[in-house]
Parts: sequence; C-alpha cells; structure tokens
Amino acid sequence: MITGIIAINKPVGPTSNDIVQQVKKITGQKVGHAGTLDPLASGVLVLGIGREATKKLSEVVKKEKEYVAEIFLGANSTTDDQEGEKTIVEAKNQPTEEQIVLILKEFVGQIQQTPPVYSAIKIKGQEAYKLARKGRSVDLKSRPVEIKQIELLKYNYPLLKIKVVSGPGVYIRSLARDIGKKLGSGGYLFSLVRTRVGQYKIEQAKTVEELKSHANL
Repeated sequence: MITGIIAINKPVGPTSNDIVQQVKKITGQKVGHAGTLDPLASGVLVLGIGREATKKLSEVVKKEKEYVAEIFLGANSTTDDQEGEKTIVEAKNQPTEEQIVLILKEFVGQIQQTPPVYSAIKIKGQEAYKLARKGRSVDLKSRPVEIKQIELLKYNYPLLKIKVVSGPGVYIRSLARDIGKKLGSGGYLFSLVRTRVGQYKIEQAKTVEELKSHANL
C-alpha cells in the first residue's frame, strides 16, 4: 500500500485535481495536494496519500518554492498566461539585458502582488475565474508576498527566462505581468516549471505512470 507524502511530476495539460483523482484511483486512498499548478504549468505537485499524510499538507504549503519561468514580452494576456486573449504592446524600445537585470532586483524581497483575475481566489464565496468568465468585474486586492531570489537564465527578445525562489502565495503569472509592465513592454507567462517545493525536488518526483507501475508490483 502506497501512503505518505510524495512529489509527482505533473505534465502540461491536466489540472492538479485531475492528478489527485488519478492517484486516488491507483492507491485507493484519500489524496490531497499542497498547492495547485495551473494546467499549462508542469513540475512538482506534492501529494499526501492516506489520511495521516493529508493532515500534514498544510505544513508543506508554507514551504519555499522554486520555479523556472519563461515570460513573453511585447504583449499582455487576459489570463496573464498563454491561455488568454493577447493584446500587442507597442514598446518604444526592446528592453536590454541590463535593464532587465535592474528591474528583476526590484521584485526581490517583500512586495505587494495582485493575484490574476483568472484565479481560484474566492470573492463572496465564488472563485474569481468563474466570475471573470461570466464577464463580471473582478477586483482583487494586492497582498504582501515574498520573492527570495530571481535569476536571469536567458534572454532573447521576446522570451525572457528566469529562475524564481519564493515564499508561499506567490503567483508567477502576476510576477510575469508585473515585470512586463515595469519594463514598459507588457508581458505574460509563456511557460512554467515548478522545480521544488520545500525539500521535494523535480529530480526525485515520479510521474503518475511510474507510481502506477510501483503500485502494481
């Protein structure tokens, strides 16, 4: 019987809940997760399998997280990622690498961040993304979050690749949007891989298929 806290390497496509349901079916146990990944994101999804393990997930949620993100500059998106409707931003000049390095430093530390309109944050009991899809006005308040580190990995306009280490509650989609805004070029999250949650690293994470093979041994 498989129980305990494990890291699954989620592929692009399924929702975090899809993965939870698949693992539930494989293990026959109660399954919960320690923080969702959007369907377009991949990487470490920490799962608790079994009643005792799911109780401990609230501690994992508070852990430091690490991401590798690609930001597309020169456009904005209604969802702040690939999924949304894009609007081209006519910037006077393409940002230079030097400008980007300076701007990235401004996002390190305690910052105020407004979550994406298309998020699961509840407004009077309803998820923001459901209200947004109905065309309703969504007003989300900014809140304090901590970005511990941002490292520029690669830059070839319009794509900017960064590594981010953050505290809990950070939306990388919001970070991508805000970096683009600060650069004057617009920007949205093009791709995202979560490489670590606390001590759970992508190198040790299993795919759902690997978990299934292990369960059938």
